[in-house]
Amino acid sequence: MRLKPLLLQITLFGLSASALAMDVAGVSFEEKTRLGDSELVLNGAGMRNKLVFKAYAMGLYLPQKIDTAAGVLASKGPRRIQLVTLRDLTAEQLADALIEFVHKNHSAAELEKLNPRIETLRGIMLGIGKAPEKTRIRLDYFPASGTRVYVGNEQKGADIPGEDFYAALLKIWLGEHVPQESLRDALLGRKG
Repeated sequence: MRLKPLLLQITLFGLSASALAMDVAGVSFEEKTRLGDSELVLNGAGMRNKLVFKAYAMGLYLPQKIDTAAGVLASKGPRRIQLVTLRDLTAEQLADALIEFVHKNHSAAELEKLNPRIETLRGIMLGIGKAPEKTRIRLDYFPASGTRVYVGNEQKGADIPGEDFYAALLKIWLGEHVPQESLRDALLGRKG
């Protein structure tokens, strides 16, 4: 009987294909992605809730998996933060939420150095206007040029220089003061 080996192959293919993506609130995050010439792996993915509402699903991509916030913040090379809105949001809501937690995770002296670039990010985010449900936003870090913002596949604004700036963005979700601890754990690949 050749039917059993065929069914086994189909089952194994289905299992391996499902292992290649992680689903968070109906959003699929691929296990691997490319950023320039580099391959990145999904470090973890989770969902941000605000009160009783689902705000966004998020995936963190790194050159290799790291399970501590300190390790991620100290890591080098290209990285990606991918957000997918789970409800209609305004650009102002997105910008304010991001900037609030950059401020919560930095001293006044650190913020003084970051503020011009924070304002650049704010301007880029406000330029988006609206972020309807299922809007994909990527914050990609390219070591040679800095942080690049994409909405869908369209780049918004110029690159924002500095590895310190990208680390500041990562601290929004991985710093001492985060909007949701369960999301931090999910991004670090920790099972809840």
